Amino acid sequence: MRTQVQNALHAIVLAHGVRRGHTLWNRDGQALLASLPLPPHTADRRSELQALYQHLEAHIDRLDDRVQQVANDRARATLLMTHPGVGPVTALATEVFVGDPIRFLDGKALASYVGMIPREYSSGTRQRLGALSKQGNPFLRFLSCEAAAHAVRRDPDLQRFYRRKVAQKGFAKARVAAARKLGIRLWIMLRDQIDYAEFSRRGLARQS
Repeated sequence: MRTQVQNALHAIVLAHGVRRGHTLWNRDGQALLASLPLPPHTADRRSELQALYQHLEAHIDRLDDRVQQVANDRARATLLMTHPGVGPVTALATEVFVGDPIRFLDGKALASYVGMIPREYSSGTRQRLGALSKQGNPFLRFLSCEAAAHAVRRDPDLQRFYRRKVAQKGFAKARVAAARKLGIRLWIMLRDQIDYAEFSRRGLARQS
């Protein structure tokens, strides 16, 4: 709902030659939006949309606080939040939907459960891979992709992996590959009950 309101407000300012991007949502941007000289009908719509946006912002902030409190009270979610790019929503969803991590034999089994492996169209000795199977939980798949977009900017190893995949397969497939890798990392952290620092230390030890 907030995104719909933002899009409507963006359309109003763009129609009047104002380009602010994400800065439209800070205090100065909102003041500029409120001061635009608009025809009566458009001005009323702007005021209503701004009021609705502020109401939704406050409501989302309250929900974020509640989610953060719940995540902080759960040891496994707190463990997952030590990974760069993983917030309380992703941590809670991963903990809840993955459940007991030992029920997955390996990372491929987890990726299959979430629906982040390609469909296979094979005949004889020829193997063909298609689009994602998209089986499993779509909410967890969405959150993994969102978290991966942040994680690739903060984790050097994941960033190198992502850039390599971008060069090989393009941005869309690289993002899914990074999300799959992040999901497997979080599963390992749950399985072994380790935080991000210990996960990274083990990775460096293997490389050595």
